[in-house]
Amino acid sequence: MFISVPASLRVGPFTSTVLVRKRYLFFYIFIIWASVIPILLEFYLYWHYTFSLNLQVYFVFLFPIIILIMYVTSIFSSLICAKCILIILNKIHKPKEGIFQRDNSNKDYRYWCLRNTIKRWPIWLSHKFPIPFFDNLCFKMFGVKTTFSNSLFEGWVDCEFIEFGNNVILGQASIIQSALIIGDFLIIKKTKIGENVKIGAHSVVMPGSQIERDCILAASSVTTVGQRLEEGWIYIGAPAAKFKRNRFNEYNLEEKISHVKDVEALRDKYEKIYLKWYDNDMSWTERKALRKKKKEDERQRIDSRIE
Repeated sequence: MFISVPASLRVGPFTSTVLVRKRYLFFYIFIIWASVIPILLEFYLYWHYTFSLNLQVYFVFLFPIIILIMYVTSIFSSLICAKCILIILNKIHKPKEGIFQRDNSNKDYRYWCLRNTIKRWPIWLSHKFPIPFFDNLCFKMFGVKTTFSNSLFEGWVDCEFIEFGNNVILGQASIIQSALIIGDFLIIKKTKIGENVKIGAHSVVMPGSQIERDCILAASSVTTVGQRLEEGWIYIGAPAAKFKRNRFNEYNLEEKISHVKDVEALRDKYEKIYLKWYDNDMSWTERKALRKKKKEDERQRIDSRIE
């Protein structure tokens, strides 16, 4: 069974929204139990030693720190438990790409549901912690190729068959998928995202997409299954189409334009650095007249606001 949750209402790395079936309920409860037992032991030891040594005051003042430690312990214990189960599970039936029948008789579909069920609890725990470090740790534990420099906290991300390069940024409520259900079929394809890629808010990256380095996928855009986004381009739309070259990464424009208090000086600097890439077919006299006209229009707008 599957349920749909609006992307605007949930962010962070999640597995596919698979309801826990009765046949998989044991694994779900076991992982929760494995994450709770260690923190109960920690709490018992903390309570026992503080009261046995007549340090009741320390029990109160240090309790918030103990709560934090217990939460981190539950994250690690659930991750380790889930990882061990997944290792055994993948030995029995190795995950693979392809198009599979969405039916309980299909082994690939059943194991895909089981893998997602096992990952749900540790990923939920990790995402509730206010430090994004644990999200990337989850990805690494579950086999997703990523680095701790990536900002994936605001996106909705599948936890297998995905590769991230360095310095990847996901906008709020963006969706990165490696699996997709269409009708009675389950599609699983590896999704690759290169270095210095920015994914806009509410964008959707479909399974099998290959986004090469220095690309930008604009907000509310959607790739198609297996689409390739060429290096150094900005894509926009549904389906995503080329818009223009990503000059910011290509020429490091952010570093060249420094803070300028004078608006006119900023405009001159902007035109020297940025506008030289356009209007290449115009003559020098035409470009000079165009710049002069733009300056006059800007002055008139400023004067009209002042009046």
